[in-house]
Amino acid sequence: MSDHETTTLTIRRPDDWHLHLRDGDMMKGVLPDTSRDFARAIIMPNLVPPVVTTADAEAYRARILAALPAGDRFAPLMTLYLTEHTEAADVAKGKASGLIHAVKLYPAGATTNSHGGVRDLEKVMPVLETMAEIGLPLCVHGEVTTPEVDIFDREAVFIETVLDPLRRRLPELKVTMEHVTTQDGVDYIKGAAKNLAGSITTHHLIINRNALLVGGIRPHYYCLPVAKREVHRQALRKAATSGDARFFLGTDSAPHVDPLKECACGCAGIYTSINTMSCLAHVFEQEAALPALEAFASRNGPAWYGLPVNEETITLTRRSVPVEYPAKIETGAGPVTVFDPMFPLHWAVEQAHD
Repeated sequence: MSDHETTTLTIRRPDDWHLHLRDGDMMKGVLPDTSRDFARAIIMPNLVPPVVTTADAEAYRARILAALPAGDRFAPLMTLYLTEHTEAADVAKGKASGLIHAVKLYPAGATTNSHGGVRDLEKVMPVLETMAEIGLPLCVHGEVTTPEVDIFDREAVFIETVLDPLRRRLPELKVTMEHVTTQDGVDYIKGAAKNLAGSITTHHLIINRNALLVGGIRPHYYCLPVAKREVHRQALRKAATSGDARFFLGTDSAPHVDPLKECACGCAGIYTSINTMSCLAHVFEQEAALPALEAFASRNGPAWYGLPVNEETITLTRRSVPVEYPAKIETGAGPVTVFDPMFPLHWAVEQAHD
């Protein structure tokens, strides 16, 4: 790396360990923003209807690959949506085939298209026991949904009342706490001896709850889990930039068309795929931790999921003139607003190398 105006940083090509691609016209519109920069992504299964079986995942993967822009090299890593009717044998079959890389636990009602999620953990214990035996990770949306719990406390209560008891019962189960948003989550992961890791989103490193609420309700900063207090954002930045192998990038980039965001009951989700690497370079530079960006974006995730690090690299260059990203992208399903970090982005992804 050289001086401030011409700094370049070359890292292994990154992966996204938590991504919503949706389906149909929306998927065709957003997929190129991921496949341009990322080699692989863990694909979320909360479609309508959800991706419940290995056969569902195989068909969804085929649709993703059919929509991939010509020349892009991108591997979708498929997951299954855990329900109280999921069959352990099918999960084991999916893992053995190499198709299924994780199973996703959505507490019923926790987020978009989660109404078919788990209400009684006891009913899915046979599946979880099988996953512990075969080494298949459980990805959790770590929030309780009971109405008496404040929405800003959902993650901490989930850790105490659901996750910790589960991990004590099944200590060999590998668990990914997805989109960690609190100091509580960071501390819990750091305190674990084994089999626990956490993904951190782009936007939770940048916004706190003021972005959503100050000066009016701003629906394009609304996500689940919601952004928390500034003390939690700082804890996430410290964890992400620390080099700790238990933390890695999962953007949780979640596109919704603008009419479904800008309404009386707007959908949760922030679209960051297009500018994530520019945003991350900015954050890591602010934290004087640019050398740690490769660990967070390119190395820690593959190690956790038992995959090799990508052989290709990308180069980020710091430009004197800010990089311009569109305010919206147009998809066949409608316009999608791009995450605005509220500061100029000077880092650009220049190229990929074999």
